[in-house]
Amino acid sequence: MTAFVDLSHTLDATTTIYPGDPKFSCCPALTLDKDGFNVRSISLGTHTGTHIDAPYHMLEDGETVDNLLLSSCKGPVFVVDVTGRQPKTRIMWSDIGSMEQDIHDAALGGAMVLFRTGWAQHWATQAYFDHPFLDVEIARRLVAMGVRLVGIDALSPDETHLEEQEGVPMDFGVHQVLLSANVII
Repeated sequence: MTAFVDLSHTLDATTTIYPGDPKFSCCPALTLDKDGFNVRSISLGTHTGTHIDAPYHMLEDGETVDNLLLSSCKGPVFVVDVTGRQPKTRIMWSDIGSMEQDIHDAALGGAMVLFRTGWAQHWATQAYFDHPFLDVEIARRLVAMGVRLVGIDALSPDETHLEEQEGVPMDFGVHQVLLSANVII
């Protein structure tokens, strides 16, 4: 029997937004009492809440979300459990290397790889920004194995900085490696 697991978060006023992204808003535009029907106005950035990063997110000529096949986001999943990490911890290949053969076999079977950090428990709190993140070597190895989708239960597979640090460029290495290989995040 196939099991379906809903990984989405509810969008509301407490939705965590990546620094600099537009805030989520959902407001009544028309009401049943006044207009005879309900219509709501919704405003959000494309990376609000549970979302997909298509290659266009980081690549000018990359595929956009509306052109991705729905089937590319459906199928078997291999979950890499990396729970118990401290805030702002880099997850290294050495942390998951013992699963290399299992990940490889899953990728050959068309599986997507999801990282469980346990950080979803911090959803809608300031602590959510301090999530563990993937080292770029993990992205490189997953691409080499043929993984087609990588997910994480955190704000980003890369480290999140609440503000740009002077002289330190923002590093989106995991995004770049995955999206350049047409691996959906």
